[in-house]
Amino acid sequence: MKRIASKLYNWVALMMVLGALLGHFFPAAGVAMQPVADGFISLIKMLIPAVILCTVVLGIAGSGSIKKAGRVGGKALIYFEVVSTFALLIGLAMANFFGPGRSFHADPSQLDPKLVAGYVAQAQHMTVKDHLLKMIPKTLFSAFTEGDILQVLLISVLLGFALARLGDQYKTPLMNFIENISKMLFGVMRLILYTAPLGAGAAIAFTIGKFGLRSLVPMGQLIGLFYATCAAFILIVLGTIAALSGFNILKLLRYIKSELLLVLATSSSESALVPLMEKLERIGLSKSVVGLVVPTGYSFNLDGTNIYMTLASIFIAQALGIELTLGQQMGILVVAMITSKGASGVTGSGFITLAATLAVVPGIPVAGMALILGIDKFMSEARAITNHVGNCTAAVVMASWEHEIDWARFHEAMKYPGRHLEIHAPAVVEVLAKPE
Repeated sequence: MKRIASKLYNWVALMMVLGALLGHFFPAAGVAMQPVADGFISLIKMLIPAVILCTVVLGIAGSGSIKKAGRVGGKALIYFEVVSTFALLIGLAMANFFGPGRSFHADPSQLDPKLVAGYVAQAQHMTVKDHLLKMIPKTLFSAFTEGDILQVLLISVLLGFALARLGDQYKTPLMNFIENISKMLFGVMRLILYTAPLGAGAAIAFTIGKFGLRSLVPMGQLIGLFYATCAAFILIVLGTIAALSGFNILKLLRYIKSELLLVLATSSSESALVPLMEKLERIGLSKSVVGLVVPTGYSFNLDGTNIYMTLASIFIAQALGIELTLGQQMGILVVAMITSKGASGVTGSGFITLAATLAVVPGIPVAGMALILGIDKFMSEARAITNHVGNCTAAVVMASWEHEIDWARFHEAMKYPGRHLEIHAPAVVEVLAKPE
């Protein structure tokens, strides 16, 4: 019993159940938990830019050579684009085959554009050109104050390559300084993990209390299809990639179950970014590969968001009785491939990105997003989990390709995931601070 009570995983699961019960039977109290849930996410987001800066800079500068860092980064970007394209295509295929919106028969004139006006306002200037220019920050520090992950990545990559080119007399003390800062940030994140059960329970209570389980019924077919598509993508596409790379996707999912539960509760893959990187390093992946691949994947490898964007776009068109040609659907795919970059796991970003996609695709009124506004929160959990699993898989695959993984240590962790790698709530700092 003491061992069960000491695991963060079990506390998060318990609080999620209690939060769901609170939101269902006492909706007002559930909605009142929103500040707690938002506060936990804000604590996580507060550290993410600095964590990414340290991990990417150390990943590049510590890779041994600029050539190697460029090779790993180039391979990762190619991998991200190929797998993301698969995700977009699967979303299109599932929407066309099952047609979840064909029996909906929504009247476009009855849609209230005011319901999605806030999301559209955030996306109305997000043209393809703007998405490309968005990567460049106004100043060196504005990316960190605004929390733009793409801009943070750009600055981190430039600083990493610059540091790698310095002589050892300058490079070594700077790397030691950044390494110490990184350890401090990771220590702060471990402290924040103490509040993970409370944040997870509050997030579930707010979602159930505000939207209610009854809101799932009218859109049950779309929600079910989206969850099934994400599950199929993880098990078939990522499972095949994993098998070809020498590991089992199901065992990997079991190993990161604590992080998956946290992502499920908070609808944000960023909430588990730091624990995931620590776990990957602990099971034999090199620090340089993890530091390069995982943070970059949070902007360029959003498989769940990609599935959502094409599936939701076709659903809205079908529900409004709009028949899209193959060319128009390919146009959605291309635009979504660009607009999805930067939707880095923050709750609600997928809906804003969908608005940006529809805004530049003629034929589908953006107001049609009102059809799925009520259920977007329930779909964001599957988006975040799929994004998280995709980035975890990508890190292992990249480490395998670069021969920077201790397979004996990795397979031992997959065989005995709870022996010494699980995060324990009472002694979370001690457990994570100690090496294997």
